[in-house]
Amino acid sequence: MLSFFACLILLIVGFFTYSKLVEKIFRIDDRPTPAVAHPDGVDYVPMKTWRIFLVQLLNIAGLGPIYGALSGACWGPSVYLWIVLGTILGGGVHDFLSGMMSERNDGKSISEVVGLYMGKVITFIMRIFSVVLLVMVGVNFSVGPADLLAKLTPEAFGTMFWLVVIMLYYLVATFLPIDKIIGKLYPVFGICLIVMALGIGGGILTQMAGDMPEITLANLTTVHPDGLPKWSMMFVTVACGAISGFHATQSPMMARCITSEKQGRTIFYGAMVAEGIIALIWAAAGVTFYTNHGSLLDGMTGLSNVISAEGSGEAVFQISTGLLGTVGGVLAIIGVIACPITSGDTAYRAARLTIADWFHIDQSKIGPRAALSIPLLGVGAIIALALPWNVLWRYFSWSNQTLAMIVLWTGAVFLHKYGFPPKACFIAALPATFMSAVSVTYFFQAPECLNLSTSIAYPVGIAAAALFLIIFIWRILILGKNDIAAKAC
Repeated sequence: MLSFFACLILLIVGFFTYSKLVEKIFRIDDRPTPAVAHPDGVDYVPMKTWRIFLVQLLNIAGLGPIYGALSGACWGPSVYLWIVLGTILGGGVHDFLSGMMSERNDGKSISEVVGLYMGKVITFIMRIFSVVLLVMVGVNFSVGPADLLAKLTPEAFGTMFWLVVIMLYYLVATFLPIDKIIGKLYPVFGICLIVMALGIGGGILTQMAGDMPEITLANLTTVHPDGLPKWSMMFVTVACGAISGFHATQSPMMARCITSEKQGRTIFYGAMVAEGIIALIWAAAGVTFYTNHGSLLDGMTGLSNVISAEGSGEAVFQISTGLLGTVGGVLAIIGVIACPITSGDTAYRAARLTIADWFHIDQSKIGPRAALSIPLLGVGAIIALALPWNVLWRYFSWSNQTLAMIVLWTGAVFLHKYGFPPKACFIAALPATFMSAVSVTYFFQAPECLNLSTSIAYPVGIAAAALFLIIFIWRILILGKNDIAAKAC
């Protein structure tokens, strides 16, 4: 229990300290934001800070801080450290920079922002990569909640029925103005999500506090029951609760709604910390609930068996009903259902905006919005029916962290280009280096990728990350001087 509270306190302290440092380095000012400069009543819509915060939280949360945290709990309480350090040093920086870089560039989609600072080739790659990732997110965040809804309703309303209902809702929410559904309903769902997480956390503390495992030197090296290596599997499995490239696709939508740059720290960094807290609660719930007065290894094995056999949705169902009873469990699961649905529709919305920015398609009228939305939802529906959910989730996880790596490197380049001192650029460059090692290593070792041994994957991943860092340092320390000289001339 002490480890859990220590990590919780670190997350809160990190927001009030490190986020202020990041904000200071970024040098926010009083320039007119895109929502103030040219509101269009559809995507550029001014909103209040608290409302945007709750919308951002729902946008980025999805199934990640719940399903990902539960899967990460199979490595034991060491996952707490990744959630805390990943959120403070990586995820918060990533979300703040992606949102504020977009705001400084008229609310452009992240693919366009990356292209501005990384070149035309990367622009094309990012456009394709972003749209594919967003459709994958939309698919993942429709099948998961459909399965949970099927558990709560009569057999006549099976997974397929709810999948159709969810996809129809996504179609409507994708092209309606952002303040009509998202701006009004999501704050309510955001409150429900927070209450649900507090309910699960309270249930653990009141009923199973004695079973909560502590972080020790021994269990830091605990092996996953299925033999999956901690590096880099855990850092990809627990994405949205620590750092997630998907967030970079969502932040530009809120960058089109803020009315002052002073809102950025609360909305972008703050929502990431809130998500980290949710992930911490669910990770603690997973590893504690299945321990059940037994050994930590037994608990990890029990959780892994449930996830492998019946999916993370079943683990959520067992934990919620076991801790809160039937009524409380249903309420908790409804919160879990709302969480991915409210990320799925904004994923498709972000895909629409990415394509619109790519081909310069005006989105102020219903016709052009529908012309992009309907094909996107159609493709998503086909993928949802054709591929198993667990396969989709693995590919999403890797592409998710790869995008985070690219966005962090972009943030480092952005800070350098606008004259920030080299040491300031490293708030983005260091987590970018770490995520480079994670992403490359995972690609070489994961079964769904190259499936090579760790003796190959580990050195290749570390070498790739070191190479990226060397190139960046060479760019800012050597070529950077030439840039300054050129400007002086």
